[in-house]
Amino acid sequence: MSDTAPVFLVDSVPSGATAVLDGPEGRHAAAVRRLRPGEELVLSDGRGTAALCVVETVQGKESLELRIARSWTEAQPQPRIVLAQALIKGDRGELAVELATETGVDVIVPWRAGRSIVKWEDGPRGAKALARWRSTAREAAKQSRRAWIPEVTEAATTRQLVEWIRKSAAAVVLDAAASTGIQALDLPAEGDLVLVVGPEGGISDSELAALRNAGAQVARLGPTVLRASTAAAAAIAALGVLTPRWR
Repeated sequence: MSDTAPVFLVDSVPSGATAVLDGPEGRHAAAVRRLRPGEELVLSDGRGTAALCVVETVQGKESLELRIARSWTEAQPQPRIVLAQALIKGDRGELAVELATETGVDVIVPWRAGRSIVKWEDGPRGAKALARWRSTAREAAKQSRRAWIPEVTEAATTRQLVEWIRKSAAAVVLDAAASTGIQALDLPAEGDLVLVVGPEGGISDSELAALRNAGAQVARLGPTVLRASTAAAAAIAALGVLTPRWR
């Protein structure tokens, strides 16, 4: 997304010459950011469409009247990166989501890996944890000025992850002990590229075998060992360079 103006999310980007920003985003713009007439902001629907707007008037602390200067649509980068992020303890899961979003992930699949210390049980507690991941992705997308907000799916089992991999264009499992570096892999130019990051205790032998049998390649990032919360972001950045995503 171009320009340096702050980004606010809306259900749909207006097609006319003017717009009103109200609700929680309007209150944030007026009362927290304290935008004033003449200043710029960007409206985004999180699905590729955005508009650069100029503030015309501020209605107290609730809403702003805007003039739309220009609108545009950004295509989703290819290949599409689907991150299977193993559940990890504390706020490190949310950190992983935040960093992955900032580096460009397209879909995040919370993975119930066998060695994950955290267990998202069905019910209110699991729903609350999933809501935090989704909120983190939304806010990180705004902060990093992305036109696309990553989808955060329901938590997946290893069996469900295997199905993701079978339907993808390619899949990469990160493993610090792998003999092949990520730069040596045969990566697709389009379609879904599944990136698998294990938990703190690593991926079990049976899980690794299942992922391999589904077609996944196993690779290391480099000579150092990264935390489960930071490995995805480093890998996504590498894939941005190694595929057409950042070209």
